[in-house]
Amino acid sequence: MRVVVERTRDAKVSISNQVIGKIDHGYLLYVGIHVNDTVDVIKKMAEKIHNLRVFEDEQGKMNLNLEQAQGSILAISQFTLYGDTKGNNRPSFIEAARPELAESLYNQFCEHLKKYHHVEKGLFGADMQITATNDGPVTIIIEM
Repeated sequence: MRVVVERTRDAKVSISNQVIGKIDHGYLLYVGIHVNDTVDVIKKMAEKIHNLRVFEDEQGKMNLNLEQAQGSILAISQFTLYGDTKGNNRPSFIEAARPELAESLYNQFCEHLKKYHHVEKGLFGADMQITATNDGPVTIIIEM
């Protein structure tokens, strides 16, 4: 599993000019599911993101997690995170999970995060437009 975590001031996802998900400050997550991912991997990743400390405390140090910062999550499924361009100019997506598995694991990942946070989602497999204001900028890539 590979997740790009952007600390954002705001983020939204639209389809055909209709907003389907929107948050104020928090995380914009781009979520890639690998062919070998399992429910255990999904749960570990959700816990890692829940505990990730990238929000600033009173001293300006990144010591606060999303819950302490009272933030929300916008999670977007993105198989292209597993695009492999080694030796090619056209990416191969062979390492990305097939849609049936990926959608199920993505939904379980979001459900696990909802135990702790308000979570908005994109629409799996749809052509989406994402707008965000990166805060910092702070962008972290986490792999499991």
